[in-house]
This record gives sequence, C-alpha cells and structure tokens, in this order.
Amino acid sequence: MTHFSFPGSERLKGIAQSPFVPVECPTMLEFSASEARRIALNAQGFGSGRPKRADRDGLRRVVNQTQLIQIDSVNVLARAHYLPFFSRLGPYQQSWLDELAYRDRGLFEQWGHAASFIPTEHYPLFQHRMENGHRWWRARLSPDRRAQFERMIHEVRERGPVTVSDVETEGRRQGWWQWSDAKMALEWNFAHGRLAVRERRNFARVYDLPERVFDPSVLARPGLAEVDAHRDMVRLAAGAMGIATASDLADYYRIPVAAARQRARELVAAGTLEEARVEGWRDTGYLASGTEPVEDVSRATALLSPFDPLLWNRDRTERLFGFYYRIEIYVPAAQRVHGYYVLPFLMDGDLAGRVDLKADRKVKTLVVQGAFAEPGRDRRRVAAALNRELKLMARWLELERIEVVHNGDVAVKLASGAV
Repeated sequence: MTHFSFPGSERLKGIAQSPFVPVECPTMLEFSASEARRIALNAQGFGSGRPKRADRDGLRRVVNQTQLIQIDSVNVLARAHYLPFFSRLGPYQQSWLDELAYRDRGLFEQWGHAASFIPTEHYPLFQHRMENGHRWWRARLSPDRRAQFERMIHEVRERGPVTVSDVETEGRRQGWWQWSDAKMALEWNFAHGRLAVRERRNFARVYDLPERVFDPSVLARPGLAEVDAHRDMVRLAAGAMGIATASDLADYYRIPVAAARQRARELVAAGTLEEARVEGWRDTGYLASGTEPVEDVSRATALLSPFDPLLWNRDRTERLFGFYYRIEIYVPAAQRVHGYYVLPFLMDGDLAGRVDLKADRKVKTLVVQGAFAEPGRDRRRVAAALNRELKLMARWLELERIEVVHNGDVAVKLASGAV
C-alpha cells in the first residue's frame, strides 16, 4: 500500500496538542480588495497558471492546496470531484483520481465540507466527528433501529464489501432523501466511522469495514479532541483559502462559527495566523503568517465547477469578486436566471462570466445552453477566452464538437468561434 504525506499533516500533533505561547501582535495588516483576491487565487492553485502537461503529482499538489474536494452526484457535465483538477491542471486522466483515492489510499471519503475526499493523513482530524456521527448526531435511535444498524455491520463483516443495492431487499422509499432502511443503516455506520468507502461502482459507494480499507497505521493513530481538531481545521482552511473571515473559515470544514473564531484567535496568539483588514470587508480577515499578495494572477483562467472549493462560500465569492452566484439545479426551470448547471468563468484573475453546460455523450457534443458576461466586461474578450476553455474541456471529456444555443449576451459571439 502506497502512502502519501500532504503538507500540514505532519503538524497535526505539534500544533493541535502543544501549549500556545502568545506572541506580540504587530499592527494589523491591510489589503486592498484586489490583493485579497490575488491571495485567494494563489492559495487555491491558480497563481502560477496550468502546467504544460498534467501528471499524477499535479493531482496531489491540488489536494495540498485545497485540502478537501467535494463529491457530488450531478453528472450533467462531469462528476463534481473531477472538475477542480481540470480547472487547475487542464486535461488529465480521471482514473488518476480514482487510483489516488481507492488504490493508493491517499484520500478517503468522509463528511468534510460536505461529502468529500480528504487526505488520509488527516484521518485523526475527523475521528471526533465520526464519533458524533456528524450530520446524524441529533438522531435519537430506538433500540430496534440501533439493532438494525448493528446487524448491518455484522452482514458486511460476514459478506464482504457491499453497495446499497446488494443489501436493499425491502423498505424502499421514493423521492429525494427518502432512504430505505438499508441505505440508512449503511450511511449511519459510515458517518460514525464504523464503515468506510472501499471504492465506487458506477458512482455508488462500496462499503466495507475500516480495518479492511485502511492500513493499520491509519486506524492506530489517536484522534484529536474536538477543540484541537477544530484548531487545525481552521489553520488548514486559512492556508487553503488564503485570506478569510472567521465565518469563512468555519464554513470550509463546517464547524461552528464561534469555535472557528476562538481557534483563529488562538492561532493568531501563537503566531500561526495574522489578522488583516480587507477593503470592503466588514469582518476581520485571517491569513497564514508571512502571506503576501502575489504580483500577478493574470493567467488565472478556468471554468469552475459549482462545487469548486474557491466558490463554496457564496458570500465570500461575492466579497472577493463582486460575483453573485447561486446554483439553480433545484430551481424550477421557468424561474432559472442563467440555467441548470452553470459554471462561473474565471478570466485573467477575475470572475468574468458564466456558462450553462451539458455533455451530450450520445452524440459526443458539449452543449452550451447559455453564455453570459458579467456587467461591464468586454463581451468579445470573454467569448474568445471562453471559446478556448470550452475546446479544452471538450477534448478532456472526449467530446467531438461544441454546440452553442443562442442564449445569453455572449452566445452569438461564442457560436461564431466555437463550432
């Protein structure tokens, strides 16, 4: 079994468990809005531009920078967890991510920001969350329900790795989130760390006992107490986000805002983080000590998944880029403003437009169902840059042509160069 160490993992015990020694705080730093934007883009892996050729090491670098990769089932274009790597690396083999997670065990699945890929080195950070069951912690289980969940563990132990369909014989329910008894038992045990995800089959989780998924050394490491885990989560979030408020930091790993604020203050006192005022921000910003704005992010151009870590916190996205964004998948079609699966378009270090995309795999076509420039943007420049990115994406997804629907203020210009 191959092991990978991601930056930050070697400091879990050091920072989380050592006593804090307050240091003298200098005058609070001040940054302009554009400087904060550059810091954020650089932290998320957009500062140096894409490599000439993507490789497996590039995937690990992206994980080093983002710390978490959100997993989502929507497949109208590509699964959400594959897109952040394409945005930062360009075309790469999607199988590399599967191998990193399920063959090499460099990543594991658990509830992070949402359902997420997390560096396996960070397993101790999440043991307190698994003990509490994360999203399940409020549930009061009846003795019958708890016995049912225990029987599922016994079945997996005896039977081996299973999917929901393998064990789902009755109790099926219909509609969103109306889980069957078997699905509920598997998910409850997974959230509590009593089951782990061995692999995915057609995107379905394959559940198994943790001791049959992880190397013994992973499970042998002691988990951190909640307060220590939260402190390290805040530190890692600050590094991944570049510069962020306490509320932003809390959202990255979905911890309470009050806890994130207190842990950030402790990290400032320890000299690990610094406080900053940012132009246009009401709340104090936090960033890793010694962080300075990069001089140039003008090459930062990419199509961004709605679930890209750069965009997780919609309020922060608006603060950084002046870009109001809400995903409209669950909005009735007649009420959508920009479309069903809309990707923000990062151009020259700023969010300059958005595009509604669909991969029609039957006819090998990337369908542009709408293309829009942000107010004040040069539509011709947006269309030209977007055209290049769409061609790159079509090649990555092995689609042979691009079809542009005349919807949006750059669609006509885009159509003239995209087909």
